[in-house]
Amino acid sequence: MKTDTKLDKKITNREFKLLLKPEGLDRHSRIIHLSHLIVAFCQREGVDFFHLDNANTGLRSVYFYDTPNNDFRKNNLILRVRESRQNVWVDDWCEVTLKCRAKSLQGSLAHDPTPDAPYKIRMRLKEEILRGETLGSTRMIYSNNSIMDSVPVDQIFERTMGGIVRAFPDLGRLEIKPDIPVSVVGGVTNKILEACLPLGNIVFGPNVSAHCDVAIWMRSVGEPIVGELAFSYRVNKTNREDTAAHQLADKFFKNLQRAIPDWLVSGSTKTALVYGVEE
Repeated sequence: MKTDTKLDKKITNREFKLLLKPEGLDRHSRIIHLSHLIVAFCQREGVDFFHLDNANTGLRSVYFYDTPNNDFRKNNLILRVRESRQNVWVDDWCEVTLKCRAKSLQGSLAHDPTPDAPYKIRMRLKEEILRGETLGSTRMIYSNNSIMDSVPVDQIFERTMGGIVRAFPDLGRLEIKPDIPVSVVGGVTNKILEACLPLGNIVFGPNVSAHCDVAIWMRSVGEPIVGELAFSYRVNKTNREDTAAHQLADKFFKNLQRAIPDWLVSGSTKTALVYGVEE
């Protein structure tokens, strides 16, 4: 996105993401240290940061579904399930997301992820801002999402392409045989344990306040594989044309990379690690 242009009227969210080295991310003291670095950086940048004093770490299982030939991935589609956990127990309800994620806004609109299901549905069209090839650089991808909340964990969908198409009718355009199986990418042992800790809110303008959090992906407790430092905010009619705030967020993200280089690892997204293919 050029800094002298307005956000596209279709965009509903902006998300800034940095991948973190996994070493030590399962230690709470390390996350607290990172939080202190971010607070100090905000002070230097003249940006307000508000702590979430009583924030708790959320724990959930994350996994992805695809065909044996990764047909979803080849068509820029991601089918993700998040199961919330209370201690060792998995909740009876989960979140199911289908997204079309591409390098262009138009590409993200190539598929309609709207489900045909009796659940609460949220639609999001996100501009995701990632680190570029060098520190202090950026690149964008776009993600057209449907998110179903409170789906019974045992009744997500039938594990065939026909079952998926019944849940997400537009996927019928892929013309994949209905009896093709759809299963967890990498097998059931490839489910990710994710710990997510909200850090606080970063204020870029009167109507632009981003929530900031750290997510840690683990194979199991004590075995982190990658982390993600992210901040994001909603885009609506109140702040869409607040160019100064959006530009400040862009500048903040670039400078943040230079402020914590030893924490960062190259790569695109956490999902890319599961598939082994960059986005």
